[in-house]
Amino acid sequence: MDGMKILVINCGSSSLKYQFIDMKTEEVLAKGLCERIGLENSFVKHTKHFNGDDSVTLNKNLSDHKVAIKEVLDLLIDAKYGVISNMSEISAVGHRIVHGAERFKSSTLIDDKVIEGLKDCIEIAPLHNPPNITGIEACMHLMPGVPMVGVFDTAFHQTMPAHSYMYALPYEYYEKYKVRKYGFHGTSHKYVSERAAILAGKPIESLKIVSCHLGNGSSVCAIDGGKSVDTSMGFTPLEGIIMGTRCGSIDPALVTYIMQKEGLDIKAMNDILNKNSGILGISGVSSDFRDVLDAAEAGNERAAQSIDVFCYQVRKLIGQCAAVMGGIDIIIFTAGIGENSGTLRKTIVEGLDFMGIGIDDTKNSVRGEEIDISTDSAKVRTMIIPTNEELAIARETKRIVRK
Repeated sequence: MDGMKILVINCGSSSLKYQFIDMKTEEVLAKGLCERIGLENSFVKHTKHFNGDDSVTLNKNLSDHKVAIKEVLDLLIDAKYGVISNMSEISAVGHRIVHGAERFKSSTLIDDKVIEGLKDCIEIAPLHNPPNITGIEACMHLMPGVPMVGVFDTAFHQTMPAHSYMYALPYEYYEKYKVRKYGFHGTSHKYVSERAAILAGKPIESLKIVSCHLGNGSSVCAIDGGKSVDTSMGFTPLEGIIMGTRCGSIDPALVTYIMQKEGLDIKAMNDILNKNSGILGISGVSSDFRDVLDAAEAGNERAAQSIDVFCYQVRKLIGQCAAVMGGIDIIIFTAGIGENSGTLRKTIVEGLDFMGIGIDDTKNSVRGEEIDISTDSAKVRTMIIPTNEELAIARETKRIVRK
């Protein structure tokens, strides 16, 4: 069973990321990205890591996800770029699924009944679940008999108590529509918290951890004894911290106020909240934090303000998580910004020395390394831990198939 080779698939609306992992060594044999699926100028970027790196970008007519996955499978067995001799060497496929609602509390083997359950979740995850389902159905068609496993972003947060996830709305909306906080990035939060415990040399059951997954989408999670007890994202990934293009938590009355003032319909307002707000909305520069940091350093006041808002909100959430858990042992920074921006890490923890938090400037200068960046005197450990959601999905897939 340890010799399983698992294909991990992450389908977006017009993209598909994949990794092919040998579970005996947890080595990535190949990985890649299909872009512009269903659009003009679509392509596949494939990298083979077996017996030396070898990358290729191929312009392909990727008319739909089924065609894209067929191209991926052909590349995996290709004489030059492949890493296996035939399809029978693919032991299982692990699929990232964004939203499992209350129906899916853990990773699960996918069958027709599960597919129907996923379709029932579409109305609360209309942007994410449809492409996830499309990828699963395409793989089932192309690889009949190969086990498919769904790994849910929401599953890790199913341990949150009701007082953490309930919204103060008429209770009938929870009963009828399951309106509640769900949280996301669960696969990442789980992976990095387990790595942090190993790095600290302590059992995770004894630790109070705050995981800061900071990227174009960001969330903070309070992890007490290895279990999620609160997180910043909510019913959708829009709630919580200001993000690249998402507004994060705002006064809900602003939505109807702006719609009325600007004469906007629901779709237009949704686009503003999800695609035109956040760092992009305040700075007017970009949704890319690197561009915004450059603009701030060049004197752009709105760019600087957007960064200040982001760091302030993350700092505030660290304090909230500590209050929820009655203390804090470890802070984790992960994902694109968390792993790579020493400037933002330092700004976020400024003023938290009263909590026993302090980071060493020299240690903090690294990018993308698994390292404890705390000062020697700090009571709370601060760590950079690169996330690896694909490996986490592969491990879950192996666990489910073994069962």
